[in-house]
This record gives sequence, C-alpha cells and structure tokens, in this order.
Amino acid sequence: MAEEGTKNIARNRRAHREYEVLDTFEAGIALIGPEVKSLRAGRANLGDAYGVVRKGGCWLEKLHISPYEPATRENADPQRSRQLLLHGREIRKIQSRIAERGLTLIPLSLYFRNGRAKVELALVRGKRSRDKREDIKSKDAQREADRAMSDRRRGRR
Repeated sequence: MAEEGTKNIARNRRAHREYEVLDTFEAGIALIGPEVKSLRAGRANLGDAYGVVRKGGCWLEKLHISPYEPATRENADPQRSRQLLLHGREIRKIQSRIAERGLTLIPLSLYFRNGRAKVELALVRGKRSRDKREDIKSKDAQREADRAMSDRRRGRR
C-alpha cells in the first residue's frame, strides 16, 4: 500500500502466517462519522474480523473500531457489522467461492485512499501445521542466503 494518497490504518499480521491467500479484493466500507475520526487516529483492530455474504451484500464482522471520545451520543457499538461496498459481480464471485470450496473471507489491511476508508479483503484457506513449518524453513534458507551474499559483498568469507 505504498501508493500516493494512501494512509495505512491497520494490518492483519497473522493473516499470511495462518492462511494461504488465494484472491484479494479492495472494498469500501460504510462508516458513521465518529468511526471515521477513530480510524484517522489509527484506533482499529483487524485481529478477529471476517467477512460474510448475506442479504445480497457483503458485511465485515468483528472489526473493532474504538469509540471516538469527543463524540458522546453518536458512538456505535465498536464491533458492529459494517457493510462492504463491492460490485455485484464481486459479491457473487465471493459468495460462490465461499460456498463451493469452504474458503473464508478475511481483511488483510485497512487504509485511507484519497480520503476514503478502504479494506483489502482476501479469500483464504487455513494452513496446516506442516505448511507453516515449510514456510519457516524457506524463510530461514532465504535469510541464510541473503546473509552469505551480504558477507561476500563486504569481503568476508
């Protein structure tokens, strides 16, 4: 998300460790006033959030946006369901893939693009423990190779 006019709010760091990401989508998110102020202050948590398709729309559940303290009356439930703004064909695609293959929809990151709150969603499948071990092995091997190349460039052997 290093594009011009983009400000990161929150990232789901566990996502790539716990799940195999198969497809990604960008969606707008329907918010009320004080929630936008909280997001601008960076007060959001994607840890337990997930997406569901119901009533012909896509919804984000368990996204925690902390209440904005100066707004007294208008603060909503911090973990309320929030509607995701997607095209109809994207919603149908997500719905069919979730139903057929048993995939899950989770948010990867939450950010502002040109002043509008956006969420990057991913269709994922849970990793097995052996897959996680393989990822750790490949990362260790890459780290060792990078270290060896770095030492070689510096003249150490």
